[in-house]
Amino acid sequence: MRIPPQFRVYIAFFLFAMSTGAMFSRLPDLQAHLSVNKAELGMTLIGMAIGSLISLTFSSPLIVKLGTRTTLAISLLGVMALLSTIPLLPNAPSVFATLFVMGLLAGALEICLNVEIGRIEAEIGFGIMNRAHGCWSLGFFVTAITASLVRQAEISMQMHMHALLGVMFVIGAVTVGGMKNAPHLPHVGAAQDQPHFALPTLGLLPLCIIGTSAFLIEGAGIDWSTIYMNEVFEVSPFISGSGLTLFAFFMALARLTIDPVVDRHGARLVGRVLLTVAAFGIALAWVAPHPYVALLGFALMGAGCSAVYPMAVTAAAQRTDRPAVVNVAAIAQMAFVVFFLGPPLLGFVAETFGIRNAYLVCLPLVLGSILASSALPVRVIKAGREAAA
Repeated sequence: MRIPPQFRVYIAFFLFAMSTGAMFSRLPDLQAHLSVNKAELGMTLIGMAIGSLISLTFSSPLIVKLGTRTTLAISLLGVMALLSTIPLLPNAPSVFATLFVMGLLAGALEICLNVEIGRIEAEIGFGIMNRAHGCWSLGFFVTAITASLVRQAEISMQMHMHALLGVMFVIGAVTVGGMKNAPHLPHVGAAQDQPHFALPTLGLLPLCIIGTSAFLIEGAGIDWSTIYMNEVFEVSPFISGSGLTLFAFFMALARLTIDPVVDRHGARLVGRVLLTVAAFGIALAWVAPHPYVALLGFALMGAGCSAVYPMAVTAAAQRTDRPAVVNVAAIAQMAFVVFFLGPPLLGFVAETFGIRNAYLVCLPLVLGSILASSALPVRVIKAGREAAA
């Protein structure tokens, strides 16, 4: 059976999210298994952040040398294999080390998938970036709702993760096995000579603020929503997992459907509306007197942070002060550092000031992003020309 190349990328994004989401959805069980508090759990999770930062900074030459198919085979299947060992590890340092290696693979996987998307877009003649990232969000939604049901049925973390990751590994092997590397873009040769670590310029800084705020909300929602619901309201496992489920569902729904809205109204207006929705969701999670109010907050957070980062990346790529690859690399590296470092640091806030106040920490950055949203274009490129920005 012939599968179009973009669908193999969609599947890879979906499997990546399903696999990592399986661990994030069982963080309360992992915390209990390791016998650590929230701050110690945050320090354990930071291993993935460190590995990802190193990989995002230095792995590009190796990815170019190995090619997409080989890189995906190593990174995607390697992430699944390492995740399957997490329930078997006896202590926090061993989990930290495993997550560090997993972060190395995850960073390479992120670069590889996004580069391949760009090549496939050039080959097929239409954009697939938002849909591909929508498949990532869809994967988190599926794994979140599955985990809620599994935890409600009192199935152990070990059995859950091993069964799920075993199925994902087989699907991933089939997907990667039939993949053919998309042709390189003829104009990217000079871009490959650019530095792999690109610092943001003063003009790019507003877009970096916008992108990092979206990733901070995403990381906080994915990592801590289940623990928040469990600790604050002491609800059933199904309800405690529903925060992650709703967050991921509305993020996926928005990413898969919002392109026509951006085309019609422009990224600046859409970005402000989404960031305002996210801020309202954070406030609801902070003050929620009832679990269903908190669940509404997580749903609004997911919808609010959904398309903000892709719009910021598009705006960075359209800047003319530096090559697009440098500006995109700068915003991506900052955003992913926040995505992986933010939630562990929020764990320290949660342990010291309470988990409600950990979500409040996100609010100033989101409000700053609303002020910085003037860096987003008023109109998008359409019909071969761009309206006044």
